[in-house]
Amino acid sequence: MSDISRENATIHLRKLCVGIDSVEQLQEWQHINLPIRGGKIWHITRSWPKRAEELLKGGSLFWIVKGSMSVRQPIIGFEEHPSEDPDEKPKCRILLGPELVKTQPWPHRPFQGWRYLKPEEAPPDINMLENGETESMPAEMIAELKSLGLM
Repeated sequence: MSDISRENATIHLRKLCVGIDSVEQLQEWQHINLPIRGGKIWHITRSWPKRAEELLKGGSLFWIVKGSMSVRQPIIGFEEHPSEDPDEKPKCRILLGPELVKTQPWPHRPFQGWRYLKPEEAPPDINMLENGETESMPAEMIAELKSLGLM
């Protein structure tokens, strides 16, 4: 099981991490943009999640990087993101905690937008895997073994 309490984490989100090739690149991008964004990390989306209250009970955003759900970030809040076009409705900022937690990489097909993810369907954190040897394995290898049913 992962570090997150599956009983308290009513629901999570999953989202493609477009333009990012690795967890390290995501971390670097967020670090570089932190001062520009007033010390906050967020992802902008057109739709406000209808289950926002459930997401705030310990939910995370699971990033899909290069076809693999391989890292999560705690969801800490939501706020309105003003639109530059006065005729367009405001967007939603999904506020994220600073910690990127690597998970067991699970292969995932592309999709548009974000999707809800049930806690029991979320990959476990890597540091919580029973076999400690996997921590030194490349994420791509773990994903391939998982897709072959060997893990």
